[in-house]
Amino acid sequence: MNLPPILKGESRTRLLQGAGGGAVIAMILGFGWGGWQLQGTAEKMADQRATEAVVAVLAPICVDKFQHAADATATLVALKAADSWKREDFVEKGGWATFPGSAPNGDVAEACAKMLSGQK
Repeated sequence: MNLPPILKGESRTRLLQGAGGGAVIAMILGFGWGGWQLQGTAEKMADQRATEAVVAVLAPICVDKFQHAADATATLVALKAADSWKREDFVEKGGWATFPGSAPNGDVAEACAKMLSGQK
């Protein structure tokens, strides 16, 4: 069987070098600018988006629970008087960020405190 001239001798070496170089360049372009991702990165992004979705749904419920609690106006004044880094704990300890079947959610408490205090 005769091989084509491109697969003989020095030509074969150059062909393999070109194929390897092309593969490396394709990977650099794909991961750098093409949006390719490894599975671990994709899973982290999916978890982050799921957490954001849960917070977006539960934070308004937390605000509603807070506003319908006894002495809501006095509690709101106390919340606004608290330091900004303590407001999350204030909401968690008040039980407004606790939902049936789960422990207090810190992300929900933080979003709830921001909504209640008028921050963005």
